[in-house]
Amino acid sequence: MAKDNSAGETTPDVSFEEALQTLQEIVESLESGSLGLEESLSRFEQGIGLLKTCNDVLEQAEQRIETLTGFDADGNPKTEPLENEATIDKESDAGGQDDDSDDKSLF
Repeated sequence: MAKDNSAGETTPDVSFEEALQTLQEIVESLESGSLGLEESLSRFEQGIGLLKTCNDVLEQAEQRIETLTGFDADGNPKTEPLENEATIDKESDAGGQDDDSDDKSLF
């Protein structure tokens, strides 16, 4: 089965590791500055498609992860689905105020 990337092209299904390796190679080639404009754009578009593939695979894996919450009376593990919030979102919501609010009270 082929996947559509953001450039409208299809890429064959590849493993996460293969996609990540190819993405790293693309980044290195773009950072080297040795490619022409058209080749750079083509590689960039390919990289965007691979990045989307990697993100999709990671999201699917995250949905499969469960948190061990304890054990029942028979010693069997009890699990709950992993919360679907990113840690960084929790940290930014925890503050609730701008960092500048402390500065304003001093002056």
